[in-house]
Amino acid sequence: MWFLFALLSSVFAALTSILAKIGIDGVNSNLATAIRTGVVLVMAWGMVFLTNTQSGISGISKKSWLFLILSGLATGASWLCYYRALQIGEASKVVPVDKLSVVITLILAFLFLHEPFTTKSLIGCVLIGIGTLVMVL
Repeated sequence: MWFLFALLSSVFAALTSILAKIGIDGVNSNLATAIRTGVVLVMAWGMVFLTNTQSGISGISKKSWLFLILSGLATGASWLCYYRALQIGEASKVVPVDKLSVVITLILAFLFLHEPFTTKSLIGCVLIGIGTLVMVL
């Protein structure tokens, strides 16, 4: 089931890039990011109330709060940079560079989460890196 959600995530991420590139025309990238974030905020809280999971807030540990907040800050920084890059660059070049996050995530997961870094992971990282270079140059 995780694969289906991951695949849907990639489809929606692709749509995000194309829709954002069209929508950002003539709009300040920071303002565009704020509008997008507002929509995501309403949608996310809508899902919380729709699934009646809002009561779980009180059970969140301090550690989880800290890391969720840090994750939110990282997301915000990512989105601000992404929208600025989309505004001044071609989507077909910005998106592959953005997807280097896959390589960075694998390395960070190995270092901090102690997830295995296999030969298959290494080959995938190299191929993604080469693919990014081919698409950008």
